[in-house]
Amino acid sequence: MEEQIFFPSGRLRIEGMLETASPTRGVVITHPHPLYGGDMDNPVVIAMRRAYLRRGFSTLRFNFRGVGKSEGRYDNGAGERQDVGAALAFLAGRGMTVVDLAGYSFGAWANAGTGGDFQRMLMVSPPVAFISFDPPASIPPLHLVVTGDRDEIAPAHRVATYRDQWNPAAAFEVLAGADHFYTGLLRTLEDTITGHI
Repeated sequence: MEEQIFFPSGRLRIEGMLETASPTRGVVITHPHPLYGGDMDNPVVIAMRRAYLRRGFSTLRFNFRGVGKSEGRYDNGAGERQDVGAALAFLAGRGMTVVDLAGYSFGAWANAGTGGDFQRMLMVSPPVAFISFDPPASIPPLHLVVTGDRDEIAPAHRVATYRDQWNPAAAFEVLAGADHFYTGLLRTLEDTITGHI
């Protein structure tokens, strides 16, 4: 069962939801853009959480600064990346030694620029047509990238080009009929992620 928790990110108090399914394996899951209604209760975030729970991972989803009960305000990505690092540190402080970092849309962008200790990164619909990922940096831990063939914010052909520069060995899945919100295909997304964990 999930429990509401708070953890520090610099001077701010960040709200999250933690489900402890494993004492050693966990995942931090990040949400879409805070200025466009993104929060930790987003349906895609929930689908990602379910996929990890099916594989026995503890899950931590949280609200970026300025969202929900998280203190602060939107910080153009810099502060949000600090929040990601703080969430990873929180799980490490709980004794988790195998931690993944998974993000959807803006969350995938924030994760891509985050340092921190994690084993694998998963990106769902990295918004390459909306936010600049340039210059594309090498991301050796990148394990999986998912988008839809109807996603105008994360167009498959552009995502593929970036994936080749981030980590050409990362799996790349394009879901037929899926838009940016995975309308009607959340279970397909969940099954796809589960298959790669």
